Amino acid sequence: MAAGLLLLLLLLQRVLASPEVCTNALLPGAKGDQGEVGEVGDEGRLGKNGPTGAPGAAGQMGPRGDMGHTGKMGPSGDQGEKGDTGVEGPSGLKGKPGSTCDCGRYRAVVGQLDVNTGKLRNAVKFVKSVILGLKETEQRYYLLVKEPKTHRDASVNCKLRGGTLAMPKSSSTNRLMADYVGEAGLSRVYVGVKAPSKEAVGTGGYVYADSSPLQGFAAWSQEAELNSTAPAGADAGCVALLSTGAWCRVECESAMFFMCEFPKSRRGRGQAS
Repeated sequence: MAAGLLLLLLLLQRVLASPEVCTNALLPGAKGDQGEVGEVGDEGRLGKNGPTGAPGAAGQMGPRGDMGHTGKMGPSGDQGEKGDTGVEGPSGLKGKPGSTCDCGRYRAVVGQLDVNTGKLRNAVKFVKSVILGLKETEQRYYLLVKEPKTHRDASVNCKLRGGTLAMPKSSSTNRLMADYVGEAGLSRVYVGVKAPSKEAVGTGGYVYADSSPLQGFAAWSQEAELNSTAPAGADAGCVALLSTGAWCRVECESAMFFMCEFPKSRRGRGQAS
C-alpha cells in the first residue's frame, strides 16, 4: 500500500516537471506574407497652422512697371543763388523826339508848396498847443476854460463853442485830462459827468454829458465812494476832475473852471475817445 502511494507521487512529480504540459493559452503563429497596398483614403481635415518658416531667398527683380499718375505739387524749395549776368542784347531803335518840358520851374513850385505846407502845419500846431492850449486824442480836442462858472453855465458855454463838457470815458482820456489840469496849476475842474436828478445822487446813478450811462470806467475818489449812499443836503450831483485823476462830487452851483471837448469830425461825435 505504501509502495503504491510512493509510486503515484513519483509519477505526479514527473508530470509536473515536464515542459510539455498543456495549457489553455493560445500561442502566436508565424509572421505571414506582406499584404497588398490599399487604396488612397479620403483627404483628412485641415490641421492647425504651423510656425512660420524661415524667410526664403530673395527672388529676381521683376520688370519695371508703367509710370504712375502725377502727384500733387510739393512746397517751393529755397531760392537758388543768383545766376551770372547774361550777354548784353543789341541796342534798341531810336525813339521819337519828346516835347519840351519846363520841369525845373514845376519842381520849384512843388518844392515851395511843400515848404508852405510845413510852415502851415507848424503854425496850426502852435495855435493849438501854445495859444489855445488844446490837448488832443485821435478823435477829440480838449480845451481848459479858465472862466469860473456854475455847472449849468459851463455846459452852455461849451455848447456855444461847438462842443460839450469833457467826458472822461476811458482811463487814458481821464489821465490826459488830469495832466492837463495839473499842468495849468489847477486842482479841479468841472467835467461832463452829472446825476440826472437830485434823487439819483450817488456814484451809481451818474451819466455823461451826452446822457449815456457810465460803462466800464469810473474814477471815483475814496471819499466819493464812501459817501455814495448818503443823502445829499444840497445839489451835489455834479462832478469835478482832480489833478490826481480822481472824481469827486461837488455842488452844481459852485463856480469853478471847466473843460470842454470837441470832436475832430461829425462822425466822431458821441463816440468814446
